[in-house]
Amino acid sequence: MTSDAASMDVLRTRVERALGAFVERQLPASGDPDFQPLRTAAEDLLAGGKRLRPAFCYWGWRGAGGADGPGIFTAAASLELLQASALVHDDVMDKSDLRRGMPAAHRRFEALHEKESWHGSAAQFGEGAAILLGNLLLIWSGEMWRTSGLPRESLEAAQPVHDHMRTELMCGQYLDLLEQAHGENTFDSALRVALYKSGKYSVEQPLRLGLALAARELAPWMDELCTGYGRRVGIAFQLRDDILGVFGDPAQTGKPAGDDLREGKRTMLVARTLSAASPGEAATVRRLLGDPGLDEDGVATLRGVIEGTGALSACEGLIGDYLGEALAALDRAPVTEEARTALKELAIAATSRTT
Repeated sequence: MTSDAASMDVLRTRVERALGAFVERQLPASGDPDFQPLRTAAEDLLAGGKRLRPAFCYWGWRGAGGADGPGIFTAAASLELLQASALVHDDVMDKSDLRRGMPAAHRRFEALHEKESWHGSAAQFGEGAAILLGNLLLIWSGEMWRTSGLPRESLEAAQPVHDHMRTELMCGQYLDLLEQAHGENTFDSALRVALYKSGKYSVEQPLRLGLALAARELAPWMDELCTGYGRRVGIAFQLRDDILGVFGDPAQTGKPAGDDLREGKRTMLVARTLSAASPGEAATVRRLLGDPGLDEDGVATLRGVIEGTGALSACEGLIGDYLGEALAALDRAPVTEEARTALKELAIAATSRTT
């Protein structure tokens, strides 16, 4: 594959082709019509996304000397099913209305219940159906991984990484709930949640998966790359997500402005704000954060506190610091030059994105 063919656009196309073919086999259009809403919800959710996790996995594979072939694209694409599963469950837990500019899965099923005038609670049906959809996507991610067509030895070597990544993700989701239940957080505790829930499984572990698939035994430099580069890019990725959750453009993020504030997310940005706020500012944040009816004025007030305390500029500075450290670690790693260039571009894209 040439460098042009290995561009992110072509990689995305290969991943989406693999996903489409897999989902088509799982819920064929000629099947029971009762399953059609599940199929449509899955397809719509999988149609969006930046495909960063498959990209980090793919370039880990290439960086360790792996050759191109349909197997690696299929294995990498399975991470999108895992991500979709996490998003569906996350939206239920956060009671989010939108995902990627469309109704969240539980809202879709709730609306279906209301449209058909079925018995019982529409909200309960919506949440139950979304949980099942998330579970289905999780099962599919494992099946797509196992049946990717990569050599059995490669899959067996990488399986412990795969298992650990999924466990970390679930533990991160629980820590997120716990952090909000506690009601107070520090930057370090928010960072811990971010690492388990997003940072590791967005960058570090997909990269480690690709390396393990190709090398079948992780060399010391590979672990150093995954922590020195992957973990730092993952933290910066989540910091960018925190900022977009408050200051992002709804037309680009697909979610209402300030949605993280309504949901009361205890992010690193919020933790940094509270640590730098005056008593009066802190009281304002605690009063408004997590109010589901927070209006535009309330969002503007919280944004003003976040900017006024210097928390926004501090988090932007941290993104730059983490990115710089990550690229320095990448420069030290003996990966192929093609992979080095691609991983550098991916790190910049992941930390400077607007969606």
